[in-house]
Amino acid sequence: MNGLLLVDKPLGVTSFDVVRRARRWCGTRQVGHCGTLDPAASGLLPVAVGSCTRLVEYLMDGDKEYAATLRLGVVTDTQDGEGQVLETRAYDGIGRRHIEDAATAFVGLIDQVPPMYSALKRDGVPLYRLARQGVEVERAARRIRIDAIEILDCALPFVTMRVACGKGTYIRTLCHDLGQALGCGGSMAALRRTRCGAFRVDDAAAFASLDELASQGRPLPIIPPGAALPDLADVQVLPAAHSRLANGIAPVWAEVVCSTEPAAGELVRLMAGDRLAAVAHYAPGRTDGRQGDFVLDKVFPEAFRSA
Repeated sequence: MNGLLLVDKPLGVTSFDVVRRARRWCGTRQVGHCGTLDPAASGLLPVAVGSCTRLVEYLMDGDKEYAATLRLGVVTDTQDGEGQVLETRAYDGIGRRHIEDAATAFVGLIDQVPPMYSALKRDGVPLYRLARQGVEVERAARRIRIDAIEILDCALPFVTMRVACGKGTYIRTLCHDLGQALGCGGSMAALRRTRCGAFRVDDAAAFASLDELASQGRPLPIIPPGAALPDLADVQVLPAAHSRLANGIAPVWAEVVCSTEPAAGELVRLMAGDRLAAVAHYAPGRTDGRQGDFVLDKVFPEAFRSA
């Protein structure tokens, strides 16, 4: 079985719990998720199966969208509701307009300091392990991108907002930093991931329903590898170039069909009909001495075995 499962992860379940269960559903150990969701978060968790696990890096690069709830006036060591309360402050005088105005400073390219309670490592040791030992180390700020923050509901001390962002963004840190900007402190009270790249949580199957389908031996709603990267241009490879591509030789532009010529350097899907044959960068007139007008990142020879 090869493809992508869109799972609506429930609260209280780890991302690896989902992977472990998916191995049973699919009858293979070749399973990986495309971006961790903490047990206290719910929502869209894309799970790659079989050869689709080779696409995880591209799927994780996609933009994300979340519905997050900020609790004003409470600061915790984990920056969410799971941690120890460090401080409580009054939020009198703060209203929706103040929150919307403060949020604008976090839209765009910003520098964010990762939380201590994270899987990032220092000298090979995850930061969360150091944090549990009471050790705090200096963390370098990382450049992230936030495309939008929209306040959906304001019932103080709780503020629900939609956040659209690039990879590597810590939403609980955003909640903490927004609370600090407002002068009252804050922490994340709830989080639900609603989009990963082109896929939305509305398209995902509930964890329990997938369990039921598998137990009954019924087909799972798996997305084939050829449809797992819909944001990439679809470049059809002509049959004359199939055997060479299967052996790692990139086609020239005359051996492909595409509605619009990609930009130089653009990442594309090389397709054999509806099967994914390769992921590649378009490189017209390449000068590295190798054949073809594409630099191949990943090749999937199985695309040609039954084509």
